[in-house]
Amino acid sequence: MTQSYKTFEIEKQDHIAWVFMNRPDKLNACGPDFWKEIIEVMREMDTDDDVRVVILAGRGKAFTTGIDLVGMVSEVPALTEPGVQGNKRFKFVKDIMRLQESMTCVDRCRKPVIAAVHGWCIGAGVDMIAACDIRLASADAKFSVREARIAIVADVGTLQRLPRIIGEGHTKELTYTAKDITAARAKEIGLVSDVFPDKDALYAAAQEMAQEISVSSPLAVMAAKEVINYCRDKSVADGLDYVANRSANILPSDDFYEAIAAFSERRKPNFTGK
Repeated sequence: MTQSYKTFEIEKQDHIAWVFMNRPDKLNACGPDFWKEIIEVMREMDTDDDVRVVILAGRGKAFTTGIDLVGMVSEVPALTEPGVQGNKRFKFVKDIMRLQESMTCVDRCRKPVIAAVHGWCIGAGVDMIAACDIRLASADAKFSVREARIAIVADVGTLQRLPRIIGEGHTKELTYTAKDITAARAKEIGLVSDVFPDKDALYAAAQEMAQEISVSSPLAVMAAKEVINYCRDKSVADGLDYVANRSANILPSDDFYEAIAAFSERRKPNFTGK
């Protein structure tokens, strides 16, 4: 059962969950409710056995314009408080780490998460899509690691995840210049996998990709994501040891026997995730 949220709207059908950021009047700027609710949303996606794929998108004219600085002042007062010292700085560190968890929860979700980006994707928006598994965009999408323009450092995931996606050189260029790049340029550097003419085409493509994933064995897909994430900072040998154990943990399974039966009967398998 999907619960109601202030800043998100969720639509579930056929093992696919569309998670929409839903502050269109604010171009989906990330205010206090966003940073709290996204953790609850991703927990719901992770624990709902009927959901096999998540698509993250934004209502209105943009994916998100990033952090709502005005709205967040009350949540993180050190953003505007001069002369922050001593124990207040320790609290500020904890505030930042709490915001980091709001992006890490996307990465940690066991289900694949597809970002479907249209319009602006600024600052925290880049943090968010860097935590997703796959990124798609419409032709009007624009991306910006904007933090340097407001004299802060991107501190909730971009600098850790983006180099693995687009390389260190491109990450440094976008971070130091804080410039905007088009969807076409984002595809050139590998930030997005594909670009579509408009939002409707983008959403149709995201839905099609999600459907392709959803018919695969949920056990195998979730295990593959876990292994890929584990291997990011490990040696090949460590990764091989891990996947051997992970594979042994899910085999045999009902899905495995269904795959064999479907192959012998020349039909599509019907996986249950068991």
